[in-house]
Amino acid sequence: MGGIQSLSRASYSMLLPQKDQDTTSYFSFYDVVYKSAIVGGTFLFGLVDNITNNMRYSVLTLAFLFIAGFYFMWQTKLNTPKHLV
Repeated sequence: MGGIQSLSRASYSMLLPQKDQDTTSYFSFYDVVYKSAIVGGTFLFGLVDNITNNMRYSVLTLAFLFIAGFYFMWQTKLNTPKHLV
């Protein structure tokens, strides 16, 4: 998990505006969204399981959210430094 977290933070830092020197507020926002996603995903999993009485639909719902997330990540432009291209 440590490697994934550091990689996600490094990828997130490429999304930040390069001309802004204060990046702490962006990482605070990242932390809030991360914690909200944990609570929201767990709630959605339990809600779908409670409504359908079938855990497979809960997993299917989370898989759909992962696919939607991958789509939005694919559409995002990164501010890749020139020495990494």
